[in-house]
Amino acid sequence: MTDSESKVIQKPELPKSPNIKLHENSLSRTMIIAVFASLVVLTIYTLTHLDTAGVQINTAFRQLGTTLNQMFLQPNAGTDGVPLLLQALASSVILSILTTIIGAVFGFLFAVLASKNLTNAYLGATIRIIMAMVRAIPTIIWALIFSIVCGLGATAAILGLSFHSVAYLTKAYSESIEGIDESTIESLKVTGAKFWVVVFQAIWPTIVASFVSWTFIRLEINFANAIAVGAAAGAGGIGYQLFVASGMSFDFHETGFIVYLVVLVTFVLEFIAVKIRRFYLSR
Repeated sequence: MTDSESKVIQKPELPKSPNIKLHENSLSRTMIIAVFASLVVLTIYTLTHLDTAGVQINTAFRQLGTTLNQMFLQPNAGTDGVPLLLQALASSVILSILTTIIGAVFGFLFAVLASKNLTNAYLGATIRIIMAMVRAIPTIIWALIFSIVCGLGATAAILGLSFHSVAYLTKAYSESIEGIDESTIESLKVTGAKFWVVVFQAIWPTIVASFVSWTFIRLEINFANAIAVGAAAGAGGIGYQLFVASGMSFDFHETGFIVYLVVLVTFVLEFIAVKIRRFYLSR
């Protein structure tokens, strides 16, 4: 064996890479940690100094288990009966569908006028500010406001749900419109196409899938809100029946039956939304 063969070949040493910190210390990070630690301390202090007023925890948990058993394992229509509950459920579904349609129509109109790539910047900014102010107030508050103006009933519920739906869908639709490639819009404008021709020839075919998605999301939200305003705004429906069964007659069997009906309708709405969206995406 020659001297050259007996030499050991050593790998060159790699340069040491600098240590990289995964989390840089910053004022915002320190503030978040401080707030989180403060909340933990306050929670522990509150739990240790909580006045239970003679409540026996074991008895309370046993009663909770009994109540949940009555609600979810022994549901029935109670004294109201299945026909009345189905009629109330249909009223809530119709209310949510009606307010969603109103929100979709006016929301699309305002979204077109508010989009930065379609209309005047000042007009769009004004509409966006107004809609942001409307969205800042929860739906239930709008329903209560209109119940003072119009009185308790379905009218207040329709106006309250529609008002917030328009503002919500205006933002959702306008963001979808602003995400469209501007070359598509400009190509139609160059040919001399009018404004609404551009909207329905370039905008609508592009955003129809997201339009369906946002609309059905709002429909699910409106269905939940319709249940909430059923008792608050005197709109009736399944929300009122749920309030009476749980808060007045304490019929937990009927409460569980109503909850199962609401969950079933929610699943049906989600199933329809997925099918329609897939239909438009496959075209």
